[in-house]
Amino acid sequence: MAVNGYQHYKEQTVNTMTPGEMLNLLYDELLKRLTRSELALENKDYELFEQSIQRSMDIVTYLRDTLNFQYEISNELKRLYEFFLYELVRIKAGRNSAVIGEIRPLIMDLRDSFREAQRIGG
Repeated sequence: MAVNGYQHYKEQTVNTMTPGEMLNLLYDELLKRLTRSELALENKDYELFEQSIQRSMDIVTYLRDTLNFQYEISNELKRLYEFFLYELVRIKAGRNSAVIGEIRPLIMDLRDSFREAQRIGG
């Protein structure tokens, strides 16, 4: 019973988020999954690695697929998300944590830029 209540609470929280809050949540989750992937590789936990990288790919795919092309920046963001997807495929195929270290700062910069824009814009 408590699990159902918690699940309902989580769903309600997500359903009432602003687009900016949702974007922040997705970027934070993406970074968390990349860190989990890196740690799983270090521990040779390949099942967790696969799950975490796949979830990272799902998040980036969602971000790409929900772009609003009314805004000029959306085309640039689409290219950036496609680059991230390409790199995530490389990470998954080669089990290469060095590539995670290369894309993490880019994702963090993008997340921070969105946060700053949200702060300035209201």
